[in-house]
Amino acid sequence: MAVMQEREAKGIKDTLGKEASPLPKDMNRDAYGAEVRRKLAGWSEEPPAQGYQLFTPVMDSYLKEHLFADIFARDVLSHQERELVTISALAAMSGTEGQLMFHLGAAMNLGVTIPKMYAFIAVVEEKVGQDEADIAKQVFSELLKHRK
Repeated sequence: MAVMQEREAKGIKDTLGKEASPLPKDMNRDAYGAEVRRKLAGWSEEPPAQGYQLFTPVMDSYLKEHLFADIFARDVLSHQERELVTISALAAMSGTEGQLMFHLGAAMNLGVTIPKMYAFIAVVEEKVGQDEADIAKQVFSELLKHRK
C-alpha cells in the first residue's frame, strides 16, 4: 500500500490488472491443492501423510484447499510467476530459509532454469538488498547440491 501511495503522490497512474475469474463452485479444492503441491514439490505421486499432517490434519486441509487451491487456481498469475513472487517475498524476510528452499525448488520444478534463477536472485540483490540476495544464493546453492 505504501508503494502504491508513494507512486500516486508522484503522479504515477498505475493500470489495475484484471480481477481473477471465480473458481468453479463444484471444484474439489482438496484434490486440486494436493495436485498442485505434488507438482511444486516434484513428486510423482502424493506421499503418505506424515508429521504435521497426522498431528493436525486440518492444517494439511487448509494448506491444500486455501493455499494450493484457492490461491494457485486464480488465473491472474501463472504458477511459475506465483513462485517467483513467493521467492522474492521470502528472500526479503529473515528466518524463512526452509520455505525459501522449497519454493526455489518449486520454481525449478515448474521450469525455471538455473541461469534464470541466478538472474532472478540478481534482481533480488538490486531491488531488495545484498544480504537478502546472499541468503537466497546460499539456499539456492544448497538446493542444487541435493537436486538430482
